[in-house]
Amino acid sequence: MSTLPSHVVAAPEALAELGRFDAIVDVRTPAEFAEDHLPGALNWPVLSNEERIVVGTLYKSSPFEARKIGAAMVARNIAAHLDAHSAPLPKSWRPLVYCWRGGQRSGAMTWFLGQIGFKARQLQGGYKAYRAQVREDLAQWPAALQLRLLCGRTGSGKTRLLQALAAEGAQVLDLEACAAHRGSVLGGLPGQPQPSQKRFDSLLWLRLRALDKSRPIYIESESRKIGQLRVPEALHERMRASPCLWLELPEAARVELLLQDYEHFRADPEGFCALIDGLITLRGRDTVRGWQAQARAGDWATLFAALMREHYDPGYERSLQGHFPQLAQARRLELASAEPAALQDLARQLPT
Repeated sequence: MSTLPSHVVAAPEALAELGRFDAIVDVRTPAEFAEDHLPGALNWPVLSNEERIVVGTLYKSSPFEARKIGAAMVARNIAAHLDAHSAPLPKSWRPLVYCWRGGQRSGAMTWFLGQIGFKARQLQGGYKAYRAQVREDLAQWPAALQLRLLCGRTGSGKTRLLQALAAEGAQVLDLEACAAHRGSVLGGLPGQPQPSQKRFDSLLWLRLRALDKSRPIYIESESRKIGQLRVPEALHERMRASPCLWLELPEAARVELLLQDYEHFRADPEGFCALIDGLITLRGRDTVRGWQAQARAGDWATLFAALMREHYDPGYERSLQGHFPQLAQARRLELASAEPAALQDLARQLPT
């Protein structure tokens, strides 16, 4: 049985107790970091995006020359990070350092930090080991979750009720917040692109690991995809098997919520029209052209009422019945309005 060097920590041990490290240092390139990273990680790249390409290209023809050039680049970049960040750090500082596979890049940073006297540790297997753990946990953890599915027509206030429940101390899992998307053809958030699939998985993993599995967890009745992102299969299967709550809100209040949620389209009616072009195959060219005319005329209330009746409601209810078998036994929750006080009152009636 092999024993790890004292400066290397096995991935399961490190990931189970991330809080015992004073910092998590990701030494991969900014591009790698942007795609996904460990929770709370700092990016101290030892190679830039461009430098990694240069070294990788040279390595194919001359590994020795690539190592010489790469070593000089790494040393300069590490020196720059030490100049920028090390001054206020105490000798007892204990970071966890990782790269793609726990190899040369993280090894170099860990060695330099250790030579200074910091108690740096290197993550065995690097990001690759972390990603494997995330995938395994997302496949196993959902089976133990006590989910309560919030169902209801578009604009019925499900997201707002989740927020009210969280404010009252309930456990919630907001998939749309993790995905940066509201889950419909109009669901993209202005100025906020969706994360990568790996980043979405990491955000879910971080939230799931913090949940108390002995208590209820409230979640919206999402489909398998939210925008371009896939909900992990084990989580969606657990959602399908979970009890449902059906949220009712009068149509006028639903229209008002949609007006608030899609306020940004008032300044960009052409962007809205481009998005609903994708509905022509479902609803017909003449119907969609009529909705687009209303958008260009600024008649948003009439437009959203029509979208609810003719597009969202029929499609949503058919989809729900197919995905969530327990919908027929759903407890009905009545909201007279979506005002904060009404949402708070309803949230306080639900078990936490």
